Amino acid sequence: MITSPQNPKLKLVRALQGRPKERREEGAFLAEGVRLVEEALAANWPIRFVLFSGGLSERGEALLGKMNAAGVDVDEVSGDLLQAISETETSQGILAVLELAALTLPVFPNFILVPDQIRDPGNLGTLIRVAAAAGVQAVLLPPETADAFAPKVLRAGMGAHFRLPVQTMSWKEIEQFCKQANLQVFLADMSGRSCWETDFRGPLALIVGGEAEGASEQARELANLTVSIPMPGRAESLNAGIAGAVLMFEVVRQRFSPQNP
Repeated sequence: MITSPQNPKLKLVRALQGRPKERREEGAFLAEGVRLVEEALAANWPIRFVLFSGGLSERGEALLGKMNAAGVDVDEVSGDLLQAISETETSQGILAVLELAALTLPVFPNFILVPDQIRDPGNLGTLIRVAAAAGVQAVLLPPETADAFAPKVLRAGMGAHFRLPVQTMSWKEIEQFCKQANLQVFLADMSGRSCWETDFRGPLALIVGGEAEGASEQARELANLTVSIPMPGRAESLNAGIAGAVLMFEVVRQRFSPQNP
């Protein structure tokens, strides 16, 4: 059992909770909680090691058994130590250090999400989670967007990171990707055309701008068309996570509704 806070594995966990630079340099990120670790194992994501403490739930104990059967490096940590390094108020008693790998981008995509300048971890994680549910085939992160593999983004994503390619790119690389895939680029903007009157059935990339400053200049230059969400009520705007969800599922509605030709 690990009982010293100076243990190298605990030091690594603390480093991975910090800035993106530490995660890039270590080539690893942190997944905490039964649900996220389950998702990582189910996706065959490369796992460096797992830490757990006593008092796991029945579901957590079953997961631990699967980890041991799979030959994963598993260590028990005293409960106080694990709670001390936990990102959550009450630790679920298990966390994993995973390799910072990226799923392969699709060759012929028809639905891509570009979260532009989304700095709130909860909103970015929500967008990634909704994207996975809506059948988005890749999430491309431009500069000035939060790190997709930060702990809070991972928790909000609820395992979507393990099923959906999420990659950081420059605007030039995003532009080249969209051109090669022949994607029409739509930008969410309050002054744009109503999404109910916009045809989303063709191959497309959807850009959702940030909460504070909206879309960047590079996003506006890349976009072929701006689209908006009609709001008959008195709210001035929606946060990025909700706006992105509405637009992504409008794409789903149009593509799968039997009323559409």
